[in-house]
Amino acid sequence: MDVSASARYWRRETLRRQAGRRRTRRAVTGRRGQVQQAAAREPAAPCAVHLDDLTIAFRLADRSTFTAVRDATLTVADGEFVAIVGPTGCGKSTLLNAAAGLLTPAAGTVEIFGQPLAGLNRTAGYLFQADALFPWKTSLENVAIGLEVAGTPRQEAREEAARWLSRVGLGTFGDRYPHMLSGGQRKRVGLAQVLIRHPKILLMDEPFGPLDAQTRQIMGNLLLELWSADRKGVMFVTHDLEEAIALADRVVIMSAGPAARIIGDWTIPLARPREVAEIKLDKAFHDLHREIWSVLRDEVMKGYAQTGGLG
Repeated sequence: MDVSASARYWRRETLRRQAGRRRTRRAVTGRRGQVQQAAAREPAAPCAVHLDDLTIAFRLADRSTFTAVRDATLTVADGEFVAIVGPTGCGKSTLLNAAAGLLTPAAGTVEIFGQPLAGLNRTAGYLFQADALFPWKTSLENVAIGLEVAGTPRQEAREEAARWLSRVGLGTFGDRYPHMLSGGQRKRVGLAQVLIRHPKILLMDEPFGPLDAQTRQIMGNLLLELWSADRKGVMFVTHDLEEAIALADRVVIMSAGPAARIIGDWTIPLARPREVAEIKLDKAFHDLHREIWSVLRDEVMKGYAQTGGLG
């Protein structure tokens, strides 16, 4: 083959290969576009809780209206742990009660897993600040009662209750009555009482508030352990900013009331799993605390002044 023929041959071969690469790129691009279009058509998973422009108002004895919360919008993804912090009386528990279906909004909507909430939220478990244990029932009976009321045979319900008492570290306390338990032990029973029904959403209103600092840390670690095993959407109300940062994926700040509103929403980038006492020693924890407290402090002082604490 002479030089000119050889040149023509390699030119034709080069053009052929370039054409082949263009066809491959078009095919790949087409497939990628189809995947992207399919992803766009696939609906996003609904949030566990979505509060949209929520306003909650109460009628007072003199027939005037008190607006507790105004235009609050909050989303909690399925499996996400969201802590709500704010000054006393700012409507934190009011948001929780709206998500539970215990309050009817004056305006706005509540959606649970993409569906408007009508009546009680039966997908949620609610852990209150005060103990909700029956004093005449043992720990085992208190934990089992939720299943029994739902129709589970008594023996089966009690076997499941015994397993949950073991999970919260009270496997040998099934025959104890509430007055025989410490505050932390009663909270463990209450946690088992809620979780035994496998709620899809966990609503927690200052659940560890009455406990001493050491017991709060123990309960925080227990909660994180149970939540990590079967992640649910969590709305966790607390006055303790350190507790909120240590436990949550996001910390939401509310303004002082009346007509309280959401004024801040921080993502907490601290790695999991977490140990409550140890995470508080992390520099990133202190940086977050400083940043969030700079906003929360003013609202706490406003709330305190409204109660007559500064005058």
